[in-house]
Amino acid sequence: MSSATSDDSTPAYIDPTRPSIARVYDAFLGGTDNYEVDREVVRSVQEAVPEVQDLAVENRAFLIRTCRFLAGQTGITQYLDCGSGLPTAENTHQVVQRVNPDSRIAYVDNDPAVLAHGRALLEENENTALVSEDIFEPEKLLQNDLVRSKLDWNEPIALLHMGTLHHYKGEVTRSRKDIMRAYIDALPSGSYVAISHFLDPEDEHSQVARKMEHKFLHSRMGSGTFSTRTELQELFNGLEMVPPYLVPCGDWRPDGPQLKEKNAAQRCIAGGVARKS
Repeated sequence: MSSATSDDSTPAYIDPTRPSIARVYDAFLGGTDNYEVDREVVRSVQEAVPEVQDLAVENRAFLIRTCRFLAGQTGITQYLDCGSGLPTAENTHQVVQRVNPDSRIAYVDNDPAVLAHGRALLEENENTALVSEDIFEPEKLLQNDLVRSKLDWNEPIALLHMGTLHHYKGEVTRSRKDIMRAYIDALPSGSYVAISHFLDPEDEHSQVARKMEHKFLHSRMGSGTFSTRTELQELFNGLEMVPPYLVPCGDWRPDGPQLKEKNAAQRCIAGGVARKS
């Protein structure tokens, strides 16, 4: 679905001299839609924690399992995917429309690379839209004409914030909890919220979390905060958590028995799903 972009054929509206969160994530997943400046961030963090790419792998697998759960067990047919990133295998709309072809998805991102590749989403699927907005400005995003028209705000909606909030840089003026409260307050009753986030497990693996955080924050990307379970639980603003609640992403409704012990990086990203009554 996505097409490769080389360092030698850069669209004019994309800056290849500055790392992009979406492109760095793509590089961690082994994708081709990234530049040398993005790969530099990956190599820098790998120097401290070689298995760091498992943060991205676990996050992606959690997204897929969450979408299967929402589509198959909750009756949800509407999805607001914030910070959707570059198209890759098993995007939200592909997972949920396999269960219910009439499901509608509004992807939101403001990365030029994502918007460029996202044109393919618009062309292939009439129930899928891509909206250019800042996901950390919920009031503006929620009033976007396309967001309002693509989704029925009188019916339950699944809000996805997968691997996004740890890249928020404005904590001094507005907290992540306040951002999520604005989203949650706008959701109809019966809606679901799914969040994944870098985790400080507050155990023997905390040192690994802080090493990764230091590398992310001091890279040219400049974001990637690791938070405790208590801090992450607050992002759900008192919603009713779905079992197994807030856990390392790999422990959230895994596809089968987990035969291998998790490495430190896999223990440093958590996810959860909650329902608004």
